[in-house]
Amino acid sequence: MRRAIHILPALLLVVTVTCAQTNDRDVLYQTSTIGALLQGVYDGDTTIGELRAHGDVGLGTINCLDGELVVLDGRFFTVEHSGRVRELPPETLTPFAAVTWFERDQGGLLQDITGLGALTSRLDAVLGSVNLCYTVRITGRFDYIKTRSVPRQEPPYRPLAEVVSEQAIFEFSDVSGTIVGFRMPPYVTGINVPGWHLHFLADDLSGGGHLLDCRASEATAQIDESDEIMLVLPHTESFLTCPLAPAEADNADLHAVEKDPDGDG
Repeated sequence: MRRAIHILPALLLVVTVTCAQTNDRDVLYQTSTIGALLQGVYDGDTTIGELRAHGDVGLGTINCLDGELVVLDGRFFTVEHSGRVRELPPETLTPFAAVTWFERDQGGLLQDITGLGALTSRLDAVLGSVNLCYTVRITGRFDYIKTRSVPRQEPPYRPLAEVVSEQAIFEFSDVSGTIVGFRMPPYVTGINVPGWHLHFLADDLSGGGHLLDCRASEATAQIDESDEIMLVLPHTESFLTCPLAPAEADNADLHAVEKDPDGDG
């Protein structure tokens, strides 16, 4: 029987049996942990069809680390290492993903976005608390977008920090699309990515991936606040036997995995 851990803002952990569908629409539903993905746990036992019952917006990856998962309006896409965007059938498995039912709590027009750091700083300034989870959707015509994707892996799997050294970089100019992702609290280290984690998808499905940089004269941001995380842990052999590192040990690997290889940080 699969079990889920509900993580509340007060850090109280309650184990409950997972329902067929999440009734509270302010829940962020997640399968596995970023710590496991960093260690090379690239096989999961949750399907895209199961994720659809728990949210319509989100991100992650799919089995064998086969690209960057982008979830928008209930449709699930992977951006492959080649740059091709492919919509996923419901039987596709994922080793790490997070979704939520997106319902706008606040939003507005963003102007003069000069880079990814400027974008996230602008968003941070309007969020209510560093201790809650926020999902963001940013739509518009972007002057510049820079993304990446990673190559599909075969067993024996290498750690994610090694795989990212072979990432493909994509750059887009004057492209319409959507940035989607999360800002997570600092205490989720080892479970999810603390701070901002964003993916991009072009409206015409010509490309996308893990967001590394962006610029826009203006774009529209919508923000949804979540006060609960439902964490479902896999029962795959690779997860059950993985020697997961203490959360602090993930920080250096996360920095290597998340950063722009051509950036300053």
